[in-house]
Formats: sequence, structure tokens, C-alpha cells
Amino acid sequence: MGLLLTQMANRLGAKVITTVSTEAKAELSREAGAAEVILYNDQDFETEVKRITDGKGVDVVYDSVGRTTFEKSLNCLRPRGLVALFGASSGPVPPFDLIQLSGKGSLFVTRPTLWHYLGNRAELEWRSGEVLGWAAAGELKLRTEHVYDLGAAAQAQTDLEDRRTTGKVLLEP
Repeated sequence: MGLLLTQMANRLGAKVITTVSTEAKAELSREAGAAEVILYNDQDFETEVKRITDGKGVDVVYDSVGRTTFEKSLNCLRPRGLVALFGASSGPVPPFDLIQLSGKGSLFVTRPTLWHYLGNRAELEWRSGEVLGWAAAGELKLRTEHVYDLGAAAQAQTDLEDRRTTGKVLLEP
């Protein structure tokens, strides 16, 4: 999801800062359009985001990791910034006191679910049309390098959780 999100945000004019675990993933992120890439095993991503933004923070953080990154994701935001928590590869975010959001700058948090954004066929076509058009025109690069037999679904899940994959993970019957 990160590589697709990076390409789409870059296409729309955003300055994209990504966090990755390896230099190989950093190169893929740069190829996707990231302006800055932070290797979170070598650098504290909260500190680096503050440095890159001159202490201002970012407008939005898209967090697919969850438990291990959520607090720092909040700390990377500018006042009135938004965390879109769309995954939990490290586990669910523990309960937290919402008053923290005001103390950190009147922040917003959302936990979007695809089905709430696809109310009917017309909305599905509207929301997917532009993105699928970019993909069909070759303007959005899709990676599908990880293909598992259906019987190896548990291994695919483990590899996702351990962040050993990039791009889409496919299961074949």
C-alpha cells in the first residue's frame, strides 16, 4: 500500500516522506516518488520528520503499522493534522485518552474502512475510476512480486507482519 500511496500523493503534488526498514525498500520508495526516506531501524522517524519539516510537522500520516508507530505518528503531525490509521501489522493501537489529541495540537484520527467509502456502485466507480485509469495508462506502477500458494497463507501473513514484503501479496489457489 505504501508504494501506491506514495505514487498517488506525489502525483497530486504532495511532498512525501516515507519510513522503511531496509535500503532496498528505500530505493523502491524513492522510485515511487518519495522526496525523503527515513530508515526507521537506523533513525528515529519522529526526530527525522521534525528535522525535515523544520519542526512544523506534517499534514497527514498514513499509518499501516499500528501499535508500534501510532504514538510517534501523532507526534509527527502539525497542529490540526490527521493520522489515517489503516492497518495494524504490529498489532492494534492500545486504548488512549482522546484528550491527548488536543494537547498535541487539536489532532484528528480516523480508522477508515473501505466499505464505508463504497456505498453503492456509482461511488465505487467514482472512487476507483481515476486510480484504475492511472494504472491502466501505466502511470501507477503496481508491484506483485510476492505470490504464495493458498496453503501458505499463514506464511504470507507472517511475512507481511514481519515487513518482509513490498507491493501486493497474492494468494494463488
